[in-house]
Amino acid sequence: MTAATERTAGLRVARAAAWSVLPAELVLAFCVVAGVRIPTAVLPAAEALVVAVLVLDASVLWRLYAARRRAGTGRREALRSAVGVLVPVAVRRLVTHEFRALHSLGLWVVRRRHRIPEGALPVPYTGPQTGVMYTFAFVCVLETVVLALVIPWPLVHAILLVVDVYGVVVVFAMHAACVTRPHLVAADGSLRLRYGALFDLRVPAALIATARVERRFPGGGPVRVDEDGTLDLAVGSQTTVTVELTEPVGFVRPLGRRGSARTLRFNADDPRAAVAALVTPSLTPERTAPNPSPGLPA
Repeated sequence: MTAATERTAGLRVARAAAWSVLPAELVLAFCVVAGVRIPTAVLPAAEALVVAVLVLDASVLWRLYAARRRAGTGRREALRSAVGVLVPVAVRRLVTHEFRALHSLGLWVVRRRHRIPEGALPVPYTGPQTGVMYTFAFVCVLETVVLALVIPWPLVHAILLVVDVYGVVVVFAMHAACVTRPHLVAADGSLRLRYGALFDLRVPAALIATARVERRFPGGGPVRVDEDGTLDLAVGSQTTVTVELTEPVGFVRPLGRRGSARTLRFNADDPRAAVAALVTPSLTPERTAPNPSPGLPA
């Protein structure tokens, strides 16, 4: 077996071990915090298994890091590259999204929003989904109560209680991320499209050709890219503003895939105000105003 094959096999084993063992350890930790009585033999066995997984992952990470250092890569870049190889990009992005959503929940509680530059127009977009999110949160709470009455086993009940409570927190965090991270139209006419902590796209003012109010109901998820180069950033399965660009703009999708689009469709609670801000910015020598939507009052 060659060295490259050994590294590949070790990488696969490390990933599989982390995916299978570490989530179970997290559930066990939640149970301990919740005061659930765990059998005496379970905790030492679980800790030994987790230590073994961490040692395996550290060994693979060190080999990847050492290989990049031998190739002349700097320390920080070598470590970043090794972590990028060991941890799949989708996992890294999901963890990042969750931390950002929880941070947004804190901002929501203190009634603050995330990075609104001076002179920029916030464009909220949560109107169509607010009722759905609160309904979903209520269903999660109701499910927690029902399961507490139905399940007789204390250990299973405690595990499901922790999972359900965290699920309610995540639902509110996702909605808070959308509330605290609105779309932005800067003073120079540039556009920043966001969907909570999952998506962020900046569009320079010079690339915006036209903007118009246009209600559409695209299918699929909240971030969808058509084959014709159209990005739909839907909320509640609808978009209300369409922006045409002079050339395609690149972006990163929620799980790390890259794409590009020349037509952007997104939802705005007040689409006319958003379009008006896009078509009547303070003009600069590098930019002319985009064409407004037909019928939009001046």
